[in-house]
Amino acid sequence: MLMAHPVVLKDLIEEYETLRMLHAESGTEQARQRMDDVAYTLCVATGTRDIDAALVAGRHQLPGARVTDDSLLAA
Repeated sequence: MLMAHPVVLKDLIEEYETLRMLHAESGTEQARQRMDDVAYTLCVATGTRDIDAALVAGRHQLPGARVTDDSLLAA
């Protein structure tokens, strides 16, 4: 599988989290579309099908990530 450049992943994760904090999903059509676009791009870049998995996978691919730490996945 191709891996996205860490800088691209970091930027996508930051943009998605910013949009989520600003409640873009309940904002203007343009804000919702941008959030959907970033979520889709993150899913493609990480080989996942939903945004929660994409965020976890993306964070694990960033430099300095503790790959063996799966605490985010524990239920």
